[in-house]
Amino acid sequence: YAALAGCIGFMAIKYGWGSLGKARWFRAFPFVIVAINILIAVCSDFESAYHYFALGQSTWVTSEGATQLAGWNNVFNGVAGLINIFCMTAWWSVYSSKDGRDMLWPDMTWVFIVAYDVWNFCYTYNCLPHHAWYCGLALLLAPTVANALWNKGAWIQNRANTLAIWCMFAQVFPLFQEKSVFVTHSTLNPAVATAVSVVALVANVAAICYIAYRAKKLGVNPYKQDVFRGTRDWEQATARRADVA
Repeated sequence: YAALAGCIGFMAIKYGWGSLGKARWFRAFPFVIVAINILIAVCSDFESAYHYFALGQSTWVTSEGATQLAGWNNVFNGVAGLINIFCMTAWWSVYSSKDGRDMLWPDMTWVFIVAYDVWNFCYTYNCLPHHAWYCGLALLLAPTVANALWNKGAWIQNRANTLAIWCMFAQVFPLFQEKSVFVTHSTLNPAVATAVSVVALVANVAAICYIAYRAKKLGVNPYKQDVFRGTRDWEQATARRADVA
């Protein structure tokens, strides 16, 4: 539902639907819906951590039948997710592209994207281990590759679209990832889960530190103003935006 809400809200901004799509305050919607989506995943990690620290369960089975490893890996990645929320900068600097095909967020550069991808892959590895190949690695690579090669600034729009399409497909054809020849299985290896979670935490700490450094260097509020102004990715994404009154 969060992904679907994101798609609809992003289309409102992209196409300038009504007074809502044109309102400046509504440009913060992408930040709000992505933050909600991240918090949902963080709660899943902390729920698993609860099973470990409060119930003494190193593994447990969810209501959906997924076997999860529980432990410090969930704590590390849960904290990484919370930090990742604050790695989103320039909350109101969201635009439609000149051709009307994309919603652009120029300040959402590779710094956030890499930190998000590592964190989100770790979330799927921790909480959806048997789906980590599809809704983890493959699904994350699609918008990231597009942003890197030809669709600068539209990463969050493409992330929401691909995620929503995958969720709808997976719910209509659940056996694809559960009982077909395309099933993947997690090793449920605690060492690997912990290592990936540590990498996610380090990546997000590095990202927030770099954002703080740039904000101080430019003398700006990173959440009200663009902190990546002047960088190659920001310039290329901004060049695609429609004129804003």
